[in-house]
Amino acid sequence: MRTTLEHSPSDSTGRTVLMVDDDPDVRTSVARGLRHSGFDVRVASNGREALRMLASEAHDALVLDVQMPELDGVAVVTALRALGNEIPICVLSARDTVNDRIAGLEAGADDYLTKPFDLGELVARLHALLRRASHAERESDVMIVGPLTIDTARRLVYVDGERADLTKREFDLLAVLAENAGVVLSRQRLLELVWGYDFDVDTNVADVFISYLRRKLEREDRPRVIHTVRGIGYVLREEA
Repeated sequence: MRTTLEHSPSDSTGRTVLMVDDDPDVRTSVARGLRHSGFDVRVASNGREALRMLASEAHDALVLDVQMPELDGVAVVTALRALGNEIPICVLSARDTVNDRIAGLEAGADDYLTKPFDLGELVARLHALLRRASHAERESDVMIVGPLTIDTARRLVYVDGERADLTKREFDLLAVLAENAGVVLSRQRLLELVWGYDFDVDTNVADVFISYLRRKLEREDRPRVIHTVRGIGYVLREEA
């Protein structure tokens, strides 16, 4: 882990982060850096301990290693989302393939950072996650686009009145498309708005999650609502 850090701690004051890693050196180093950036940091050495701590006390964000014995990071994310816990989660992993990133994000993680990483980048991503979470808490309306009804307060989606079961990340992506209905959003812009990447990222995660949404929203004889604009990105609109 690289430890370059030039971020002001002011935006972090009062924010509690749970840092989970079975490697004591990584756990100590990251916790120290996050505290230096103004976060109130708690630590856990494994997934089971993390779940117990999250069940007993509120935290603002979770930094979670993927490769841990007994209960790995993906299992922890899956358990939290199944329990309805929407805490912002950034997973850490030495695995850097697209499939590994997708597995963590599909389980419900909000961000994915590969080791070794720059501590300043982790801090920046946590700030982005916390800003998005704060914005989401203020949003509480219903959006209707063609056959879709999107209830952002209850995080529910209906297609022609029928409930569509979306994962957290699928819902976030659809909500962004709906908020910008009729506007073509590039893949990079979707990564910024949904995943918080405000810098160039070489990944096809946005394309993969668009395909997931299409399977759930456009199955059988339903019309296409998410359209591809070749060479640019995607747009949500009713007409073909």
